[in-house]
Amino acid sequence: MNPSKNIQSIIPLLFLFLFLNPLVICQLDYSFYDNSCPNLSNIVKSSVTSAIAKETRMAASLLRLHFHDCIVNGCDGSVLLDDTSSVRGEKGAGANKNSARGFEIIDDIKANVEKTCPSTVSCTDILTLATRDAVFLSGGPYYYLPLGRRDGKTASLSAANEQIPSPVESLANITAKFTTKGLEGSDMVVLSGGHTIGFAQCFTFKNRLFNFEGSSKPDPSLDSSLLNNLQSQCPNQDSSDTNLAPLDPVTINKFDNVYYKNLITGSGLLQSDQALMKDSSTASLVNKYSKYPYLFSKDFGASMVKLASVGVLTGGEGEIRKNCRLVN
Repeated sequence: MNPSKNIQSIIPLLFLFLFLNPLVICQLDYSFYDNSCPNLSNIVKSSVTSAIAKETRMAASLLRLHFHDCIVNGCDGSVLLDDTSSVRGEKGAGANKNSARGFEIIDDIKANVEKTCPSTVSCTDILTLATRDAVFLSGGPYYYLPLGRRDGKTASLSAANEQIPSPVESLANITAKFTTKGLEGSDMVVLSGGHTIGFAQCFTFKNRLFNFEGSSKPDPSLDSSLLNNLQSQCPNQDSSDTNLAPLDPVTINKFDNVYYKNLITGSGLLQSDQALMKDSSTASLVNKYSKYPYLFSKDFGASMVKLASVGVLTGGEGEIRKNCRLVN
């Protein structure tokens, strides 16, 4: 990889984002920790590199954790909070319970950061940076992030249950969950490309294998060979609900555009993924990203910067948690 070429490709993207999001950029700063915690990026990258070396699946887990944080009332680190006697946190939501992972990685990074820069860096910024490094280390784009997010002081189980998109939800509903956060339908399509890495539990797509939409037959849009493989991995019994299947069985741990090629051949794992081919506007983007990997990489980085700026707390808002699992 040519670093100078990579930086040159990011510059136009950066100026476009500055133009479209002046308020967010005024609140956040690309050099926010340059003086207060100059070694932050190295600390985060070192921990993420080690975590992925131990388990490649952790890259997808961090990406998912970041998305589940930002899509619920904005990026405030609320997904990291444990339950308390007075607040039921987001870890118990349907989309997170027994599936959200990576909390211990964020804990480790926070502990290392606190040794060097006590009470300086928010857990939200740590999760945001860790996700960027996880994407890049998996072969995805390196995108530049303005920093200065602060941590929220509460979490909402009900908001998490309502706002995180479901794999069996309609395309219209999922799109609405993005647009209500200030994102666009195109962001939804490109961020769905994050499913190029990671796994899903069988219960999230088993309805497509046996009893699709109330029938006694599988989803007719599902590729027949993939159907046979999935039925063996996820037999029609409750004991298989937590079995795992790769979201992209072709290049499981590589961040690339094969996810979109899979959709074109009817090999999308989740119902919500394959639904992108049923609408002309989303299908058009799927086709573009399947043909042009550089376009996907560029747009994914841009949409991740937008996602990471949703509903952020800055200045005197929120706090800098000492422990990412607890408010101060």
